[in-house]
Amino acid sequence: MIHHFVSTTTMVSSPSHGCIEKKHWWLTNKKIVDMYVKDARSLIASQEQSNIVSALNLLDAALALSPRFDIALELKATSLLHLRRFKDVADMLQDYIPSLSLKMASDDSSVSSSSSDYNSQPLSRERVKLLSAGGNSPTRSEQSFKCFSVSDLKKKVMAGLGKNRDKEGQWRYLVLGQALCHLGLMEDAMALLQTGKRLASAAFRRESVCWSDDSFTSSAVTFTFGNQPQTPPRAESESICHLVSHIKLLLRRKTAAIAAAEAGLYNEAIRHFSKIVDGRRGAPQGFLAACFMHRASAYQSSGRIAEAIADCNRTLALDPSCIEALSTRASLYETIRCLPDSLHDLEHLKLLYNSILRDRKLPGPAWKRQSVRYSEIPGKLCSIATKMQEQKQRVGSGELGNVDYYALMGLRRGCSRSELERAHLLLTLKHKPDKSTSFIDRCQFADEGDIDSIKDRAKMSALLLFRLIQRGYTHLMRIVIDEEAAEKQRKKANEGSKLESTKPKSVKTIATKKRNHQVENKNAYQGVFCRDLAVVGSLLSQAGYNRPMPVKYEALSC
Repeated sequence: MIHHFVSTTTMVSSPSHGCIEKKHWWLTNKKIVDMYVKDARSLIASQEQSNIVSALNLLDAALALSPRFDIALELKATSLLHLRRFKDVADMLQDYIPSLSLKMASDDSSVSSSSSDYNSQPLSRERVKLLSAGGNSPTRSEQSFKCFSVSDLKKKVMAGLGKNRDKEGQWRYLVLGQALCHLGLMEDAMALLQTGKRLASAAFRRESVCWSDDSFTSSAVTFTFGNQPQTPPRAESESICHLVSHIKLLLRRKTAAIAAAEAGLYNEAIRHFSKIVDGRRGAPQGFLAACFMHRASAYQSSGRIAEAIADCNRTLALDPSCIEALSTRASLYETIRCLPDSLHDLEHLKLLYNSILRDRKLPGPAWKRQSVRYSEIPGKLCSIATKMQEQKQRVGSGELGNVDYYALMGLRRGCSRSELERAHLLLTLKHKPDKSTSFIDRCQFADEGDIDSIKDRAKMSALLLFRLIQRGYTHLMRIVIDEEAAEKQRKKANEGSKLESTKPKSVKTIATKKRNHQVENKNAYQGVFCRDLAVVGSLLSQAGYNRPMPVKYEALSC
């Protein structure tokens, strides 16, 4: 009795819970937990942020005494959901996330399959004799012997949980479904919300058997709150229905876009993804990052390099540790021979892989979806090292400034000035740094504290892409101007030779006759003049130089 008195009177709750108070020895743990839960429920009912935070402290104290108390767990999850701490809700109820359960089951099966490779090999005669005790049939104890399997145990546990779902309450599915929707895990949120609605409807049908006709209310579904069936407000049930319909719309568009991309209809896939990312209602941060990444792949397949780089920039602004976005952007820069930027992304990817190997886990929480597995990291790290070495050798050989600006701007070689100006105008309007953060307005963030850092990353990456586009425009415009000047010179030369070769024959004949006539007149004049001089000379020789000329020749001389 003395020991019990000492243990109960010295029991003090944690200072972080805000309840530094000694409890009397006659208060049992159950009574203390009930008191904490009662106070927390009254604080939550006020719907004020400060009161909900205080209620969380009380619930943490209650769960420290009774970790599996279902009412306290429900109130805590609901409070975290009201405070928009969706990651904490997912961490708290991660055992109920369908994709995480399937991932763990697949990992366990892969481990068990790899460990049973030895047993799957063909048995030799000696091993058969040893196992069968000299060819005799195995005993009953040998037949009942079976190796321990984690996957089988997990299946049995999950089956037992499935039988007790109604006892646990459907609040887990509704609360966790809403949290996962805000985190971008749309498929899991859809499955959980539909399961919660189905369980709620089944519970309502079971309870309505004992009701009279006057006991029915206008609400079609009831929910459990603190193990007490209550009819939720109509607005709450309608909000859940609207949320489910919005999730269905987003998943339908995403499925259509992925199917179009797999069929090779990249423009159709781009159109469907643009409907998601440019929608008026918006989408969660994680879901938008995945859609931007899918659209970047569609842009890359269709040859629109600048748009693909811009979508990779948006993906990395929303999720800086996205391995797929880093590798895709590095390959895009390598395609246009912009080797320094490609090396920068490969260095970032190498550091990320090294941190994964150091921490022995993928970045982010366990429920976050990743594009790679942990077992693939060493092989990818070796391939990245090889690729970086090749690009460094290319840079050293002089390929630093040989950027393919035609591929960057989506133009053909030898394009005209009008085509270049049109492409430059469209890219400038679409990728202007002032508009680089416009997609953030349509994004629903799980943590509001990340908005400033997301804006900074988006502006910086958009500015680098905009400068690259301007350099490409200047370089290509210089080439176009030189080609136009050379074309003008060729046209002038061709026009001169063409005029000489295309003159009509009549014009040539007339010019020739005119030239011959002028020559004949000139010869005739020269002949008359010479004849006159000959006459004058003969007259002078007959008369002599000192004799007077005859009268009949005076007029001629005049």
